[in-house]
Amino acid sequence: MKKWMFLGGFALMMGLTGCDDSDNGSDFVLEQVVTSDFELNADDWTGDLSEYSTATDTSSIEFRSGRTTLPSPLNTKTYGFMLQSHNRSDDMFMFLKKKIGGLKSNFKYNVTFEIDLATNYSSGGLGAGGSPGSSVYVKAGASSVEPAKKLVSGFYTFNLDKGNQSEDGKDLVNLGNVANGLETDSYAIVKRDNLTKPVTVTSDASGAIWVCIGTDSGFEGLTKLYYDKIKVSITEKAN
Repeated sequence: MKKWMFLGGFALMMGLTGCDDSDNGSDFVLEQVVTSDFELNADDWTGDLSEYSTATDTSSIEFRSGRTTLPSPLNTKTYGFMLQSHNRSDDMFMFLKKKIGGLKSNFKYNVTFEIDLATNYSSGGLGAGGSPGSSVYVKAGASSVEPAKKLVSGFYTFNLDKGNQSEDGKDLVNLGNVANGLETDSYAIVKRDNLTKPVTVTSDASGAIWVCIGTDSGFEGLTKLYYDKIKVSITEKAN
């Protein structure tokens, strides 16, 4: 028994296991865990933006993305992935995406996300179109198709079903808003997850999926957030 427990723990640390967890009451088998803390690099995450018109002055959107140090009063010697944009369309979606391989081909998986997010928007804040904290929603999901913006009749729309603002979509679900839980506009780390409502995805023929995390904004102003840590857990249904 001790040897089994040791081997199971070792496989979990490696992010891969073929052990059935049904002895612990679970209906799922852990397939892969991907954790990104951005301390060394961007870990293949890339940022993009959608839901705006080609007529929009792109300089006014102020879109920025990339790995950088966290802001004060957080630990400024540690890193995160920053996303920033000014919501000129009243429904802008800025997102991160990453491809994960090494799975079974054309196989159905459940995907959960655990996110540590640095945000400085208080719950009670007011702004044009909505609250900078309570009207900006964190979305996460997965697809066999690469998440991307696509041009349709002069408008850059998102190619997956993310739902509208607080609503869940088929491919992405709402994890909550970006409010910092404080009464002041000071940066704090908040945790968001979908552990109680995993996203189901079917891998492609090469055994890969795309995962996506973003914010669906009803606040018509500048939003600047830092993803401090992202944990993606991929499980398959046990037989």
